Amino acid sequence: MMQLRPYQRASIDAVWAFLSARDGNPAVVIPTGGGKSPTMAGLIREAIEKWPGTRVAVVAHVRELVAQNAQKMLSVWPEAPIGIYSASLGRRDTMQPIVFASIQSVYNRAGQLGRFDLILVDEAHRIPVKGEGMYRQFLADCRRFNPHLRVIGFTATPYRLGVGPVCAPENLLTEICYEVYLRDLIEQGYLSRLISKASVQTQLDTTAVHVRGGEFVAKELDAAVNREEIVAAACREMADLLAERRAWIVFCASVAHAEAVDARLRELGIASAVVEGSLSAYERDSRIGAFQRGEIRALCNVNVLTEGFDATHVDAVVMLRPTKSPGLYVQMVGRGLRLHKGKDNCIILDFAGNILEHGPVDAIRVRKARKRGESDRLETQPMKACPSCSEAVPIQVAVCGNCGHRWPVNERAPHEDSASVAPILSDESTTQVVEHTVDGIYWDEHIRPGAAPSMRVTYRCGMRTFREWVCVEHGGYARQRAVDWWRRRALLLPDRADLQATPRTVADAIAIADQLPTPIRIAVRETGKYPEIVAHEFDANAIAHSAAQETGNRVAPRGDSSDRDSAAGDAVLGMHELREGALPEVGNRSAGSTSWPWMRGV
Repeated sequence: MMQLRPYQRASIDAVWAFLSARDGNPAVVIPTGGGKSPTMAGLIREAIEKWPGTRVAVVAHVRELVAQNAQKMLSVWPEAPIGIYSASLGRRDTMQPIVFASIQSVYNRAGQLGRFDLILVDEAHRIPVKGEGMYRQFLADCRRFNPHLRVIGFTATPYRLGVGPVCAPENLLTEICYEVYLRDLIEQGYLSRLISKASVQTQLDTTAVHVRGGEFVAKELDAAVNREEIVAAACREMADLLAERRAWIVFCASVAHAEAVDARLRELGIASAVVEGSLSAYERDSRIGAFQRGEIRALCNVNVLTEGFDATHVDAVVMLRPTKSPGLYVQMVGRGLRLHKGKDNCIILDFAGNILEHGPVDAIRVRKARKRGESDRLETQPMKACPSCSEAVPIQVAVCGNCGHRWPVNERAPHEDSASVAPILSDESTTQVVEHTVDGIYWDEHIRPGAAPSMRVTYRCGMRTFREWVCVEHGGYARQRAVDWWRRRALLLPDRADLQATPRTVADAIAIADQLPTPIRIAVRETGKYPEIVAHEFDANAIAHSAAQETGNRVAPRGDSSDRDSAAGDAVLGMHELREGALPEVGNRSAGSTSWPWMRGV
């Protein structure tokens, strides 16, 4: 049986916690390459084994994802009772407890498939936020057979072009119950490192291209980028900069553009092929297969290799297609994130200005509404290039940290400036994470109309104050984050059994909060509208001394207790980000039970 990674395990626990405590439909956010398929497989196996009689459908929009998810299910659970319903795969199974389906094949055939208890949607950002569509029709029809049906979305990009966040109380997916971040998975060694090259000179000019529906007008974009001199220059740079790279994915703006790039690369002696939607399944599979075997070095593609394409050996991603869509940008870059033997990193060549447009790929966030009546919103970190040294900096920065150039108050760098030096991942210069020494801390109750109260924690750092909110009285993901926050501090005092349980009310939490370890420093990200506390540093010696005085016993040093949470040791010794390793509270689930946790009150 496949061993789940810690964040995959945590995401499954978060789903069960949400379903057992909340109404609505949750979403799980895992970056491209982070393993959504094994996470779904682990969740499905638990549902089938712990609650006999459960039926699960896994729905995706392309046959590659259907096949990939089914194969992963069998690798996790070889005896899994699966079926596949996909016309393009030649299968129409309907009776199995687990059915993997393509939405195009089943959207109007819910009656043939029967009752489902859970439906998992892969690439769930494709569910329309408003209107109808195949997903909404299928799910509505399935609810006729089971009004208690719950839907779980899985995606790397929980937002849609021109719409924003896909999760909201009024949407089909109501809330993100778990999210793991791209930078965390790279730092933990689960995803490949990304680098961007600083010497790209060819730039695509989109200043005359109109935007319609939030995206560039296709014909105008093709006319702007599919010019012989630009294609030739870009391909020469690719040949020079990627000479040591063995597998390139080149994103093009149109079929004609892809064919022009392909022809130029082959003239330069680089084995290349075009992959686009009008190819027959046989021809597309043949070309992709040759790429997977290393017979083709570059795939020039149009709209077909952004989702569901699993080529772990890709070590170069080339963006020749400008886009206004943060989701498409993330999906393009994501093709190079998977680990592969002998692959040290993946290089991103951005000829299209996408990094300047959207900022570092790990800095795109869905921010919860700050005020009553507001909606969740999508935040990116647009960049600009310094005209003096070409360093990429956040667009709101007035002084270049590299050379000291000062922008006039109303000046913004145009997008035709070189995008090549913009970092593909955020670093200190782009995220502006600053450490502050904590001089004082206090706790009080925060009340917002229409919402459960929370404990507000205020840190005084010199002349400034920073706040965070611990939502002990909330449910779902907010409660999980509160439990995580509390337990990471309580675990630093293993002899204080009275502090280990997370309080259920704000009043109880405030009454004993001063007995928890308090940080000596905090790290604050200040690039957004509101400062965000992202890490806390605790003094190990002070904690040990305080605990010894409180209990009269020696506090075991790190490693002395085999059952202590390993994250606690990390927190004692240095900066520890709360977003890592959620410790959710999970509802009762007994093996063999026929009472589904998501059918409360039934």
